[in-house]
Amino acid sequence: MISPETRAKYRATIGIECHVQLKTKTKLFSGAGNDAREAPPNTLVNHIDFGLPGALPVLNKEAAHLASRAAFALGSTPQRFSKFDRKHYFYPDLPMGYQITQYDEPIILGGSVAIEVDGQKKTIGITRAHLEADAGKSTHPAGEDYSLVDLNRAGTPLLEIVSEPDMHSAADAKAYAHELYLRMRYADVSDANLYYGNMRFDVNVSVSQTDELGTRSETKNLNSFRAVEKAVEYEIDRQIELLEKGGTVAQETRGWDDAKQKTFSQRSKENADDYRYMPDPDLPPIELDDAYIEKIKSEMPELPDDYRTKFQQINIDKQVIEDIIADPGTAVFVSRIFDKAGAEPARRIAFWLLGLNRDEAEETELDLDSHGDQLIKLAQMTGDKKLSSTAAKEVFAEIMAAGGDPEQIAADKGLLQVSDEGEIAKIVEQVLNDNQKAAEDVKNGEMKAIGFLVGQVMKASKGKANPQLAQDLIKKQLGI
Repeated sequence: MISPETRAKYRATIGIECHVQLKTKTKLFSGAGNDAREAPPNTLVNHIDFGLPGALPVLNKEAAHLASRAAFALGSTPQRFSKFDRKHYFYPDLPMGYQITQYDEPIILGGSVAIEVDGQKKTIGITRAHLEADAGKSTHPAGEDYSLVDLNRAGTPLLEIVSEPDMHSAADAKAYAHELYLRMRYADVSDANLYYGNMRFDVNVSVSQTDELGTRSETKNLNSFRAVEKAVEYEIDRQIELLEKGGTVAQETRGWDDAKQKTFSQRSKENADDYRYMPDPDLPPIELDDAYIEKIKSEMPELPDDYRTKFQQINIDKQVIEDIIADPGTAVFVSRIFDKAGAEPARRIAFWLLGLNRDEAEETELDLDSHGDQLIKLAQMTGDKKLSSTAAKEVFAEIMAAGGDPEQIAADKGLLQVSDEGEIAKIVEQVLNDNQKAAEDVKNGEMKAIGFLVGQVMKASKGKANPQLAQDLIKKQLGI
């Protein structure tokens, strides 16, 4: 265990390479399907993915379109000229013997991502982002002397986003990974499903006691924000412990054992010259004109920061805003409610939507036409004290399940509050007569007892009395 004092002597530096699977129908250079989630092994493969001699790749133009959208989501613009290169290495799941990628002239250069950690805003620079074809997947059955190769993933279009080494803590790394995830979803570039590996993170970590960077390790293929955070924490402590004992940190590629919460060595880390990059002679460069780029810019949807700015106007704290933004469908819906009906209905509806459990939220397709007016009316009824907050949630659940007019639903369920002052005054008078000690306590300044009396009024009215009106009438009848 590294002591806080020892840890404080070192400065950690972190950079992240994020592989984003683009949501195209087919692969980057072949006509094979791009959705391998439930496909049996080696069923989404053709002659190009197998690397058969003479097979010529053809660029999927939708991949270039999505990469261009990603550029704007990263605070950059797509490059007008980019080209493809061959990255040579030999592994069973790479049939060609090289990976088609972009080396010195990628489709995205520069950009930045803003994050907030412990109340402090930080900007993480983007070095570049490039298109590349994914490799296949090798599996190594436990206890067996063979490996299996599935090429369904071979040729999948990836956008690899490379950050500057601007992060200095595990919290920074986690926040950056999450913000990338949000931006790729809002830009509609990727499904970004971490479970299926639509986004994978490689974290580079080094520690040093000086301004000069230390030797870095790279932990590959992390597929959750928690794994990013824990792998960085572990690597920082592992490297500090090595250096404190007089050892040296090896430049290597490491894996992550989620069960043990540890990284483990896989192989020595290659340098760029080990890959013998060369321009791919089978693929022409990508050349984008100004009209193409401007069209994509004009089609870009609102991004997370746009919603953060808007939702500050509806009187909710930062964490609730982040909870809303965590689901793009919810954020878009709440934003449209705000535009149509104002802050208060948007605020109420946002909290009701956040109250749905995860499964319900994923199964619910929010539509402004079918749900919007009903929920706005429900919010207004609640604001007008026609429904208690508990009753409103019950009506909300009914609307989300089957739709319907909220006032009619509330009436059918006997949930409408009574705001008739004369009717409630009679109930209050009876409650005060039946609970004279509590009434006397309230008259003597024991205001806690008023809650009991309001509860008795609600009980006598079968929950239909407006509780605020009941409290006002209790005070009036007691002369306080």
